Amino acid sequence: MRSTLCRITLGLWIVTIGVAGWFFVQGRTTPGTDGRMQIILAPAERDLILGEMRMLLKAVHGVVTGLAGQDQEADRTQMEQAARSAGMDMAADVNPALMAKLPLPFKQMGMSIHKDMDALADAVVQKETPQQILQRLSSMTARCTTCHDLYRFSAGR
Repeated sequence: MRSTLCRITLGLWIVTIGVAGWFFVQGRTTPGTDGRMQIILAPAERDLILGEMRMLLKAVHGVVTGLAGQDQEADRTQMEQAARSAGMDMAADVNPALMAKLPLPFKQMGMSIHKDMDALADAVVQKETPQQILQRLSSMTARCTTCHDLYRFSAGR
């Protein structure tokens, strides 16, 4: 009897882990009418993610504005602060329930952008050339456009 109970418990545990893993990878998605994958979020969650994307865009704008300067120390300080504002600290307090709704490739692209923003801030401090900084930005914005081509948000419950 005890052996059967252990097997049932182990089987249920494995099924639970499998289902949780599937949701972690798939997120809460459905095919969209425009060819993109719809990520279904509660309205407040959607607003949070879109607000984060706007903050990322503002950080890119801050770096580009600094690059347009005369490469003075104040320009570099502005660029570093802009990039650092969108680094990993920005992503530190994300609700696990929200993260579970996002598909794995979306999470991977988002986290890579935050890591690259910190690396960009470090590159500014290390006085990389404007060309090198633009190259980094180009790589990051390519992922942004890829993500926007692949995903859209829809408000669910």
